[in-house]
Amino acid sequence: MSEIRQSRWVGALLWVGAVLIMAAAAIYQRRTGPTYPLRGEIDAGSEAYAYALVRSQETTARARVALPRPGEGASATLTWRRYPTNDDFSSIPFAEESGEEGPELAAYLPVQPAAGKIEYYVEVRTAEEMVRIPSTGADEPTIVLRYKDPVPTPLLVSHVLAMFFTVLVGMRTGLGALFAPGSIRKLTWITLVGMTVGGLVLGPFVQKYAFGAYWTGFPWGYDLTDNKLLIMWFVWVVAASALGMGVKNKAAPGRVAVTVAAVCMVVVYLIPHSMRGSELDFEAVDSGVPPAEAIGTGRN
Repeated sequence: MSEIRQSRWVGALLWVGAVLIMAAAAIYQRRTGPTYPLRGEIDAGSEAYAYALVRSQETTARARVALPRPGEGASATLTWRRYPTNDDFSSIPFAEESGEEGPELAAYLPVQPAAGKIEYYVEVRTAEEMVRIPSTGADEPTIVLRYKDPVPTPLLVSHVLAMFFTVLVGMRTGLGALFAPGSIRKLTWITLVGMTVGGLVLGPFVQKYAFGAYWTGFPWGYDLTDNKLLIMWFVWVVAASALGMGVKNKAAPGRVAVTVAAVCMVVVYLIPHSMRGSELDFEAVDSGVPPAEAIGTGRN
């Protein structure tokens, strides 16, 4: 096999590896982030009914909490209050509705201002038993849902695609630094530009539409998503600076810097998305502060 053909095969394998790492990171984010649906199953006799309970909702409509009806005669109750407050819990009975996969039980939470959160739990009564979701022994005894204002679809899609592209190229760059450093300088700069555009340009506009502020990370807040983006961007700036615009691609300091940046990217994506994000201070709202001025960061 010629050296050129061998190099192409190595490059193709590294791209496959980068795709697999990115896919694993995306799946992990969807399963761990606090805004993605809480998934599980209800066992009713010999049947298991899978559910996905909502944890994020736009302010344009009430949040629909739904689960498949676990057998004839089953009923459910939704118990909720604003979060984090000491309000009394309120209960809403579920009603039967038609779903895409059959009969469902559904109830609706009241709309809150952007960044307003609600905590809730569900009690399901089947022919055999009463099931609480989450269970009383769960790490989190309630499900926390956050409202957000709608973000224009073109902006949101552009932001998401730019970040996926950035992670893909970043993973390929990191693998290249370890196994095939021939093109890591170009890929490093592409990663940095993609992160700058997708994260530091488009990201703040998404944040502004959803929660009313362009940036809620350091030094103005504790939004973990903003802060981990800032850290990730900084380490790629260091990597790009170490390689420079004309330094040889195989220079050891540059390869080390790129490897560290790629590892940092993986670590960042192991941190669940939207942790310590924007949160409405209901106490301030109740005292007369406009909701748009009562949004802070730093909680879960």
